[in-house]
Amino acid sequence: MGGYLTALLLALMPAAGNFAGGLLAEFFRVSQRSLSFALHAAAGIVLAVVGIELVPEALATGPAWLMLLALLAGGGFAIAVDWLLDLVQTRGGDLPGERAVGPWSIYFGVSVDLFSDGIMIGTGSIISPALGLLLALAQVPADVPEGFATIATFRRKGFGRSLRLLLAASFALPILAGTTLGYWAVRGQPDAVKFALLAFTAGILLTVAIEEIVVQAHQQGPESRWASLFLVGGFVLFAAITTYAG
Repeated sequence: MGGYLTALLLALMPAAGNFAGGLLAEFFRVSQRSLSFALHAAAGIVLAVVGIELVPEALATGPAWLMLLALLAGGGFAIAVDWLLDLVQTRGGDLPGERAVGPWSIYFGVSVDLFSDGIMIGTGSIISPALGLLLALAQVPADVPEGFATIATFRRKGFGRSLRLLLAASFALPILAGTTLGYWAVRGQPDAVKFALLAFTAGILLTVAIEEIVVQAHQQGPESRWASLFLVGGFVLFAAITTYAG
């Protein structure tokens, strides 16, 4: 149980980062451009986690075909969940078949991302405590802008402060659930199973980053040339953490 409790403590680090971002949104007025920048930075970090840490580690373990299949399955899973969400949200649109895009879409995307983070941390902790710590630390700078953008969007839409704070605190649930699943699902399993789960998680993260976070960032207002720099900056930030903390 000691290892499991350690994994849960590690998972609380990105959860705290997400909550801190939500608190920042409570005290500062934010523009749509600021929201877009925050979401671009978060997407950049998520893409870096996938491209720098998860996929190379999985492919190095092999068999490669299993890891690639798991990666594809993760993307398919994320698309299936998004499709189910579409069935609910199109009922709230102004026109037939129109998707009711708004703060709940961002909340869902961030929740899926946090659940995936938890799986990574739980699985990584089984593989190596150092890997679990690195993955937890790496998620903190990504979760701060995610929490900020989510709660700021709810604030702009006129939701009450009590509900906003409750939603910010509720983000701890998906990451702790993911950590629990990741830890116990691979405990005692061969390395191929452990890294296949990491590859599956990578597929979810890749899809959420591109289809949810980046899309929502573009819908915040007029495009800015600086937005792409924030995305690349997020990628570089995680690369720096991996390089110098690893």
